[in-house]
Amino acid sequence: MPPQSNLFRFFVLFLALVGLTPIAYFVAVEVVPVEAASQSDDATESANSSGFDRYIDNVAFGLGEHLKFDITYGFITAGYATMSVDKLIEFENRPCYRIVTTANSNSFFSSFYNVDDRVESIIDAIGLFSWRFEKNLKEGKYRAIRKFSFDQRNHKALYNNDTTTVPPYVQDALSVFYFVRTQDLKVGESVFVDHYNDGKLYPMEIKVLKKETITVPAGTFECLVIEPLMQSVGVFKHEGKLKVWLTNDRLRLPVLMKSKVLVGSIAAELTSYKLGEIESF
Repeated sequence: MPPQSNLFRFFVLFLALVGLTPIAYFVAVEVVPVEAASQSDDATESANSSGFDRYIDNVAFGLGEHLKFDITYGFITAGYATMSVDKLIEFENRPCYRIVTTANSNSFFSSFYNVDDRVESIIDAIGLFSWRFEKNLKEGKYRAIRKFSFDQRNHKALYNNDTTTVPPYVQDALSVFYFVRTQDLKVGESVFVDHYNDGKLYPMEIKVLKKETITVPAGTFECLVIEPLMQSVGVFKHEGKLKVWLTNDRLRLPVLMKSKVLVGSIAAELTSYKLGEIESF
């Protein structure tokens, strides 16, 4: 094979390896569907009697929201991703949203490196904190299923056979993104969140950097640019690898996510969206 072909194959393999799952960053117990309209009063009464006192006024997202993204590197489209508020369910006697994200390689990349990832989070619909998280990764020959759950009443995280003490209202890697969408974001300020992933607790700072108007396949939007920063050894590492453009309105729709790699950056651009129905609890 000519050297140029080897170089191209290395490039597309590298692209597939590092660039097809940016959504998952912001990616035992049986759950049963519930009807929001007919059972919301009962769910709210159960929630109020459980001892939780956090209520988040959520006018950003609701049941049925579905977002589609193209995943690109420069001018090359490597795959696509979705983010969905899939169902309203009852979990731990609480009304909860099941949030599902997927990331898939397109037909060209799938011919030599298939990616088929799915991430699911069960988010409390009243307090917007996590109850359960699962990711199912299929990337080339690599396979992994990782699950963990939270005992939010006793402030414990359960992962494999380990139990970790966590702060109240701790978030997983996906629920934190939906929680941030409901916050009063202002340029120059930050939101601080406790984030748990794969057996470890990470304090996180989400910085609101600036306002910017951008155009993506779904349209032109005035946005707030945010940057999640992980805390390491007691010091925030101000070298964010991910930036997210959220619409500067009550919806806080993610229209662009951009992650730096060794050369250039990988982007997830919103191509289409369906808004959800805002529920009252």
